[in-house]
Amino acid sequence: MAPAGGPGAKRGILERLESGEVVVGDGSFLITLEKRGYVKAGLWTPEAVVEQPDAVRQLHMEFLRAGSNVMQTFTFSASEDNMESKWEDVNAAACDLAREVAGKGDALVAGGICQTTVYKHHKDEARVKKLFQLQLDVFARKNVDFLIAEYFEHAEEAMWAVEVLKELGKPVAATMCIGPDGDMHGVPPGECAVKLVKAGAAIVGVNCRFGPSTSLKTMKLMKEGLQAAGLKAHLMVQSLGFHTPDCGRGGFVDLPEYPFGLEPRVATRWDIQKYAREAYRLGVRYIGGCCGFEPYHIRAIAEELAPERGFLPPASEKHGSWGSGLDMHTKPWIRARARREYWENLLPASGRPFCPSLSWPDV
Repeated sequence: MAPAGGPGAKRGILERLESGEVVVGDGSFLITLEKRGYVKAGLWTPEAVVEQPDAVRQLHMEFLRAGSNVMQTFTFSASEDNMESKWEDVNAAACDLAREVAGKGDALVAGGICQTTVYKHHKDEARVKKLFQLQLDVFARKNVDFLIAEYFEHAEEAMWAVEVLKELGKPVAATMCIGPDGDMHGVPPGECAVKLVKAGAAIVGVNCRFGPSTSLKTMKLMKEGLQAAGLKAHLMVQSLGFHTPDCGRGGFVDLPEYPFGLEPRVATRWDIQKYAREAYRLGVRYIGGCCGFEPYHIRAIAEELAPERGFLPPASEKHGSWGSGLDMHTKPWIRARARREYWENLLPASGRPFCPSLSWPDV
């Protein structure tokens, strides 16, 4: 199958999903740009879109080449409560960068908002919704293609976000950063999904906080909850690019390795091909990644689901399927690895002396 930039004219997110098309999301921005020296850990706000736009543009381009057909605006935590006077310029610049790169391929622009700092302390619905509305006003001016409410650990706040976003009249996706135990108030994943759909979300799922296998367990519970309630929605998953089977309800932020010692947990490209296939079998058609998800992970999704999509991404020009490029290696034992069975059955070692297999979460 020859690499290609993607099928013809752009269609909307719901048109794609309703036709059965696989939509490949993008990946990590905050953690990736922190590693590259453009984002400061802590509050994790995205000033880089105005301070270092070339770095953000380049990362968007890498995800596009890898197979993503959604360019999500780099607006995580870019609300007034986190950024004060900078928030509007950051949101506008993020939209412009996403649109610029999306125009180079078959990609849509998604305006993204996330949970606020206000909700946990005051639960002031009017104040929280006002923060969402301010960002939405910028997305409206910039004419994004659809909207994503992501990284919510409380179903109630996620519902408030959906209620605001749907007023623009464009499709709304809503994802929560929860595992199989549900949100921070103990609302089960299935019930969370039902609440989001009833609030107006057309696409629901999970993002961040948990690794591929845990995220898919949560998606299964969401799907079952919607089926039991007689509701229909498209499913979306954007897991961590790290393995986190030892996480509690709070996810990877509670691990002692967070955020600067997570490298031993990075998923291989083969792990992500398995994740993509399992997500597809579960009925998920919007598949991407979050923190730790590098462009080669997105390429792994695109390559695994290339038969369903009908094409390979441009980045596959330099990547032989299942290690096939190794058949040119000078060492015969390495040439012997140029086959799917080898990589599919590999149990990679950490290479770290005295490394424990699991950690004890801090909380």
